[in-house]
Amino acid sequence: MHSHTNLIAVLLLTVLIHEGSAIWCYRCTSATPGCGETFNWRGIGYLGEHCPEPDDICVKLTERRGGSETITRDCLSALNFRKDIPADKYEGCRPAAKDERLAHYVNHTIKEHDVRRDYFTDTTFCFCFLDHRCNGASGMQVSAVMALLTVAAALLLR
Repeated sequence: MHSHTNLIAVLLLTVLIHEGSAIWCYRCTSATPGCGETFNWRGIGYLGEHCPEPDDICVKLTERRGGSETITRDCLSALNFRKDIPADKYEGCRPAAKDERLAHYVNHTIKEHDVRRDYFTDTTFCFCFLDHRCNGASGMQVSAVMALLTVAAALLLR
């Protein structure tokens, strides 16, 4: 009976520590080796960074135009300057929001500025916050393995 109390106390302490700290996210672009569609954390050379906000979430942003694709992995607070972030930021992927008024009052001839944000024809935001470094390709698989190991350890200690 005493071991069950200790196990429950350790699990509660782990949950409280996890809630009190900021989430870790990978922060890179597809121009960085290892940060493309096939993600390899060894290629980018680090295990992610703390997000600046305590209630931040990780984001994987994919922008496509024809055969060109740009992937950005970052914290949501670092992308707040964008006006096309979907309103629903729960786990999962969503297309970018459309803002009909974006650059409505801008009238200049410099095409490279892309003030209307219409260069990319397909923009997708993928949000995650249930696990550290979840904006990598295999982050959720590592989380499931850790959950299974925790359950197995609890059953063995029984």
